[in-house]
Formats: sequence, structure tokens, C-alpha cells
Amino acid sequence: MNSLEDRNLKAIEPLPTPEDLKTSHPISTSAARVVLRARDAVREILHGRDRRRQVVVVGPCSLHDPDAALAYAKRLVPLAQELDDELLILMRTYFEKPRTTVGWKGLVNDPHLDGSCRVDQGLALARELLLEINALGLPCATEFLDPVSPQYLADAISWAAIGARTAESQTHREMASGLSMPVGFKNGTDGSHSVAVDAMVSSAHPHSFLGIRSDGTAVVVKTAGNPDTHVVLRGGRGTTNFDRESVEAVASKIGKRGVMIDCSHGNSRKDPALQAPVLRDVAAQVRRGVKGIMGVMLESHLEEGSQNWAPGKPLRFGVSITDACIGFEETDGLLRELAASVRSKRTRRQVRLETSAA
Repeated sequence: MNSLEDRNLKAIEPLPTPEDLKTSHPISTSAARVVLRARDAVREILHGRDRRRQVVVVGPCSLHDPDAALAYAKRLVPLAQELDDELLILMRTYFEKPRTTVGWKGLVNDPHLDGSCRVDQGLALARELLLEINALGLPCATEFLDPVSPQYLADAISWAAIGARTAESQTHREMASGLSMPVGFKNGTDGSHSVAVDAMVSSAHPHSFLGIRSDGTAVVVKTAGNPDTHVVLRGGRGTTNFDRESVEAVASKIGKRGVMIDCSHGNSRKDPALQAPVLRDVAAQVRRGVKGIMGVMLESHLEEGSQNWAPGKPLRFGVSITDACIGFEETDGLLRELAASVRSKRTRRQVRLETSAA
């Protein structure tokens, strides 16, 4: 390799182009319909045009086992259908993991969990899984970390997040400005929401930046700006921000767009058992008619807790290898509680309307 440019490189490995992967793993007409309908539904809730429902992004912290992910999706589908009048449920399908120092970077980066980093196979696995989940009628949500990966996966995603570590990044704000789905920016790791608000404003404007086309050609990408960005409150180091005062403080700065509450991370102080009281607090706010809340996020898997991962180590099925999650049974109960709060709010609103009309 050229020591002038490649001093610290070990290898440069070719990847299939986004067009190649989409050709070998095409999205079906029915799956595309699921994606588009969910995007439109999120937009209606986000902008306050649909006040009947809440958005719920729920699922594993990260997907490391496609079989377990699909098993989770199959359990979530009937619950999503049953609660559809109150909740728009999207499955959390996170394939890329930001690391504070080092560690497993997600299914796309290291699909075999052995350090081989077969990104070509990781992208194919991620796309296959997204297509299967959408084919069940369940829309998908993810966090986009690498600015190239949306070219391979974004057509199968209904909602995207930009994480706390990257919300301040100009690259990610530019990327979000061109994405075709609603995008939520998480507040900073210190708990401050100003970074997320600034990111939301920035990505709503046009940008020009370096990127690749579907055929792999290097191009200048020119965006129109994304009008469907919003803030996700996830707490911070030693702080929470799911309370009414925090919601109203953010809502006052972003107009009529809704705020999403992440029940995990800083808001649960990284204790999965504390997701339940956070969700119940949010549900109570919804029931009382607090304005500005568009939905919640939950980290949930088939089984509760987490497990340590090491190359070659046998893993328990349906247990997270990153952040600890709540189990599916608890998830089911919590979402039913949230749906009941949404129904209660609707009933009270209807009574007020009928009373005022009389």
C-alpha cells in the first residue's frame, strides 16, 4: 500500500453496491406499502394532525441474532394489530452500535460476532431481516450511524434515530436532511436538549455533501431538507427528562412537532427495571392531556436482562448482548397500559366536546 496515504490501513475490501444488494434482495410491493403507510402515520402524529394515537418504537437494544429478532417480531405483530387504534407500533431494528471506546459494533459491522467484520454479509443479513419483518406487516425503526448504510437499508425503514453521540455531527445532520422518513434526534449525553433542537432545525434545511449513488458512484448529494425531524428525550448522565416540565420546555422551542420519550438510557438510569415507571409516568401525562408527547421508545427482547458476549461463546436465545432489556411479557403489559391511557384521553376529550356543544 501507498505509505503516503495508507500508513495505518490493513486492507480495503470491495462491497456490493446498494443497487446490487437491492437487486438481489428486492423489497416487495406489500412490504413497500407497509413502509410508506407507517411513515405517513408517524408524520400525522408527529405534526399533531393525528391526536388519536401514540408512536411506540420497541424492540431489542441491538439485533445480533436474526432468528431471535424474527421470533420477537412474530410475537409483536398480533399485539400491534390489537392496539392499532391507540398505538402505532414499530419494531426497533438496530444494526449499528456506537461505542464509547471499543466493542461489538453491530450486525452490519460484525455479523458473525467473531471480529471478522464481514460487512458485506452484515448488510445482506440486515436487509433480509428488514424485508421479512415488513412482510409480516410490522414497520421497522433504526438508528443510522454510518452515512453510507442508508443507501443499502433506508427503503425498508419507516422511522430513524440519530443518537446522542452523533446528534451534534454535521455529517449526520446532513444525512438526516435527505432521508425519506421521519427522524428523531436524541438529546446529548449530558441530558441537554439544545443539541437535539439545533440538529432538528439544521436537518430541516437544504444541504450539499459528499455521498454515493445507488450504483456506487461518488457524488455530491443535494437535499431539500427533512420537514419531519423531532426531538427524542433520553435523559443524560445522572439526569432524567421525561417529566412534564422537560417535555413542555422542549415543546415550546419546536412549534407543533411532538416529542418522543426514550424510557431507557438516562431516563431509566440504565436499569431496565426502571423503564416501567418511566412509561407509566408518560402514560399518566398522556391520560391527563399533556400536550407535546408523540410517543415512546422501549428496549425489550424475548427475555429480560443481558448477557456478556465473547467470540465463540454460546449465547442464550432472545437475550440482549448490549444494553439490558425488559422481557416480552412485561412489554405486553406496559403497552396495554399506554393504550388504555390513550383511550382514556380520547374519551375525556370527546366528553368535553359534547359538553361544549350542548
